[in-house]
Amino acid sequence: MYTLYYSPGACSLATQVVIHELGQAVEIIDKQQVSDFSVINPAGMVPVLVDNGKTLLEGAAVMLYLLNKHQNTMLPATGRGREQAIQNIMFANATMHPAYNRLFFIAQHITDEKTKQLAFDAAAQAITGLWEIVEQQLATQDFLGGDQPCAADIMLTVYSRWGASFPVKISLGQSTKKMLNVVQAMASFKRAIDAEQRQSAA
Repeated sequence: MYTLYYSPGACSLATQVVIHELGQAVEIIDKQQVSDFSVINPAGMVPVLVDNGKTLLEGAAVMLYLLNKHQNTMLPATGRGREQAIQNIMFANATMHPAYNRLFFIAQHITDEKTKQLAFDAAAQAITGLWEIVEQQLATQDFLGGDQPCAADIMLTVYSRWGASFPVKISLGQSTKKMLNVVQAMASFKRAIDAEQRQSAA
């Protein structure tokens, strides 16, 4: 069984969804319930995955570890499909994720309300531009992975939920909205959210 350290609603949610998609058992632990999480990850970030005593850090690295270890259709074994899948994962983790992180930084570190809103608007505009790239990729296929959801689709769906916590307008194309709705309706996605909610209520 895997052990996954998470924060509610954070990018670790995507990791949990993928674990469920792979048919693997997982125990989830809220990092806030750990007395000194820095011992587990000095950077203080989630997800952190523990597999038979081996600790793995960094979201994209954890995702690729899981997909390489277990047979699946989300990461092709060879060829251009594999290259594109890895590129999509990196886009989600290294481009879209930091763009959304700016919203959290602005909320925490800018106190002047006018300046804060201007910063929010600029960040939202940048995020909208990234979603336009996703929309272009979905012009000829239902998901970034082709005809079925892949890891990057799941990661992007988790990030898309964060905008609702801020006074911003982030525009999404119709194909993007359709993809996000399908992913959020997946049994594995609902199961992951329910697991986090049960942990919070415990």
